[in-house]
Amino acid sequence: MRRRDLLAGLGSLGVLATGGVVASSDVSSLQSRIRRRFGDEAEQLEVETVDAQGSEAGTIVLPSLEQPTFIDFFGTWCGPCIKQMPALVEAHERLGEEVLFVSVTNENVGSSTGASITEAELADWWAEHDGNWTVGVDRTVELAERYGLQGYPYAVAVDEYGFVQWSEGGIKSADELVAGIEHAI
Repeated sequence: MRRRDLLAGLGSLGVLATGGVVASSDVSSLQSRIRRRFGDEAEQLEVETVDAQGSEAGTIVLPSLEQPTFIDFFGTWCGPCIKQMPALVEAHERLGEEVLFVSVTNENVGSSTGASITEAELADWWAEHDGNWTVGVDRTVELAERYGLQGYPYAVAVDEYGFVQWSEGGIKSADELVAGIEHAI
């Protein structure tokens, strides 16, 4: 056997072995290590939260960089959002321990005369539709712009590094929501 053939064979074996390692490794794990190493994380935004069932008044920073985040954009006036609430409740029951669930409205919520809905009305709407996780108000619409809100309802699943892994508009079943959220886990 000639030396050139031997070297070509060893080189090919190395390429095949490397390809096998890459193919069999978890790509999301590799992405996570790269992001962690190079600090490629998304900018976070502070969103006001409302005192409602499963939610406390204050603020929350989104996305969470400690765990995957699911953001549901809704409106209390939105018929499809109301139809989707049972699916959200089920998805929260199935994955709420693994993912930070937050529903956000950009309605004009407050007690002023220009408000479209008061905080008390929002809390009542939330309880009436069995919401039991954090509910927030995107007063500046910056969060909606960041995630490319395209109508209501709109769902976004973000991994623990702040990268959107799934987003989609329209009414979703619980199974569709869970499948989308699992992209971020």
